[in-house]
Amino acid sequence: MKTLVIGASPNPLRYSNKAVKRLRLHDKEVVAIGKRVTTIEDLEVIKGKPSLEGIHTVTLYLGPENQEEYLDYILSLQPKRIIFNPGTYNRKLEKMATDAGIECVEDCTLVMLDSGMY
Repeated sequence: MKTLVIGASPNPLRYSNKAVKRLRLHDKEVVAIGKRVTTIEDLEVIKGKPSLEGIHTVTLYLGPENQEEYLDYILSLQPKRIIFNPGTYNRKLEKMATDAGIECVEDCTLVMLDSGMY
């Protein structure tokens, strides 16, 4: 199950960074998009809105005000699920996604992984 992390940071203290590492620890395929091209461990963090296929889950680490430029992009990926991590809930995106048949979950990716709910 391929997961796209939007808002990935190279800072090991950031939850997005912890999520990338934990997803990989749980053998999930991860694609990470951040503000700039960098790396998290040996995974390249990419910038922009690359053409991606087979994304099952999009997990958000951007506040609603910073998600605006990604709304159409996220929907174009046709994920099965979007996870709104704490502080990222966006009513507009949730409505757009549920209208498109995408499951929306307000939860923490890290907790979901650790509890077996991912």
